[in-house]
Amino acid sequence: MKIVKPAKAGTMESNDIYIMVYPNEKGNEIQLDSIVLKQFGKQIEKIIIDTLKELDVENALVVAKDRGALDYTIKARVETAIKRALE
Repeated sequence: MKIVKPAKAGTMESNDIYIMVYPNEKGNEIQLDSIVLKQFGKQIEKIIIDTLKELDVENALVVAKDRGALDYTIKARVETAIKRALE
């Protein structure tokens, strides 16, 4: 899938994650800011990367601002942002 426009999903509320997706010509990139970065940063990045692979997204810049979201919330927000970026 090709990202054709910027899109976002989520909120900055506690226990949520705000995902912004942009077209990117350098492959998939992730910029993560999280209140639990030291403890769970690698896990959050893995969920984002795995979700991009599942959706066959190859050229996306994902900017994530995490407020303690659980794994399923992260996956849902990434999927929603990607689908909005395709329309």
